[in-house]
Amino acid sequence: MADAEECRRALEQLSHNLARSTGSVRKAAELDRSLSCRITDLDLTFTGRLSDGSIRDLREAPGAPAAKADIRLTMSSDDLVALVGGKLNFAAAWAGGRVRLEAGFRDLLRLRTLL
Repeated sequence: MADAEECRRALEQLSHNLARSTGSVRKAAELDRSLSCRITDLDLTFTGRLSDGSIRDLREAPGAPAAKADIRLTMSSDDLVALVGGKLNFAAAWAGGRVRLEAGFRDLLRLRTLL
């Protein structure tokens, strides 16, 4: 099981990857939305804002998110690290129930480019 610091580093790496992206991936990442990533096995939630192609104001809090974010991810710590590290395919993890993504319909359509 990955720890909270490894999860934070994975989310920071994801932010870095999004900021370096180009083309349709970059366009999809340029949303301005609140974001939460619930880590079930650690019972904590990271929150931030997806803005200008990166994750900003990343914060960590114990338990479930205090407020409903526009884009909500739920997964285990190991799955987060594996996804960002390229060892786990998002579509397969989502289809298999290992990762949950919740967002508005328009955001889901736009985010599919990232998946």
